[in-house]
Amino acid sequence: MNKTVVSLAGAALLLVACSRPAPPEEPVRAVKVITVGTSAYAPSREYAGEVRAQVESRLGFRIGGKLVKRQAELGQQVRAGQVLAQLDPQDYRLAAEAARAQVAAAATNRNLAAADFKRYQALKDQNFISGAELERREATLKAAQAQLEQAQSQSAVQGNQTGYAVLTADVSGVVTAVEAEPGQVVAPGATVVRIAADGVRDVVFSVPEDRVAGIKTGAPVRIRVWAQGTELLGAVREVAASSDPVTRTYPVKVSIEGKAPPLGATVYAILDSGAATGTPVIKLPTSALRQEGNATAVWVLDKSSMTVRSQVVQVATADGNEIVVGAGLTPGMLVVSAGVHVLSPGQKVTIYESKLPSAQAGRVQAAPDSIAKPVLAAPAASASGAK
Repeated sequence: MNKTVVSLAGAALLLVACSRPAPPEEPVRAVKVITVGTSAYAPSREYAGEVRAQVESRLGFRIGGKLVKRQAELGQQVRAGQVLAQLDPQDYRLAAEAARAQVAAAATNRNLAAADFKRYQALKDQNFISGAELERREATLKAAQAQLEQAQSQSAVQGNQTGYAVLTADVSGVVTAVEAEPGQVVAPGATVVRIAADGVRDVVFSVPEDRVAGIKTGAPVRIRVWAQGTELLGAVREVAASSDPVTRTYPVKVSIEGKAPPLGATVYAILDSGAATGTPVIKLPTSALRQEGNATAVWVLDKSSMTVRSQVVQVATADGNEIVVGAGLTPGMLVVSAGVHVLSPGQKVTIYESKLPSAQAGRVQAAPDSIAKPVLAAPAASASGAK
């Protein structure tokens, strides 16, 4: 009898050991939810831009030659009339000296012709020569005078070219680019230095072809400075009449009111689209969205059963880090805003609540100091317990 009981008990234990364990129950996840409501929506478009000078000069020599010295450096503040670069002036000095020599020779010829004309005029008064001979001497004098004036003009041109070997700033501003180095042979008119003139600054950005028609000159623009987080006001000053040949976009210039950010700073230009502002719409954070096939959906919480169900929504547009819902939700619904990719239809959830009260959140950093003393006191307590 005992053997039979033992055999049955062993068989029962063997069956229990070989049976499949029950699948673990799906954990109840804590989720963050938001209550769907309406908020005012002012449609606007935002473009990334750059701060530039309203006037930027590309300075170059009016003559060609070898660059022997460059005083301007990138980012340097310069004033009007300051020397920026110099060419080798030796050839132009020699040409100026040659022109001055031609002036001297022409002046000598003119003086000789004038003396001849005066002498022949006296002879004509005494009827020793004919009037035709006097007219020839007068023509010779006029030709010599013209040659002198021509030589003087050429000498002035050569003198100017000698002065053109020195490049000076025509406005006060900041050097934004240097495009030539000492030793380089530059052609006439080639850009050597670029200067952003002091004064009004512009924000320059580009818009695609389908948006450029909605931007009008004089339209107000809000300028958000990326590095500072501040906003400035501006107005559209210029809209390009033709697109950029490379990007096929249209540059737009906005003049800034007040103190402008530094040159080259990254900013964002925000333009109202012209539609009615203040329209009540439903907005959701982008973290609440998920892809369900070809549709966009969110998880809606049923508070009576504390389960989630999938709800397809229609996205109308984006507004910063939020999306505007066109259809699919009504005010008052509870939508899961975080952790949407780990949920499944009908799954039970709980609403996440912070364990620390808001008043204690600011004192979390002091926690390591407060627990230092109990840790140090622990050995004493254990020692007393050992006694």
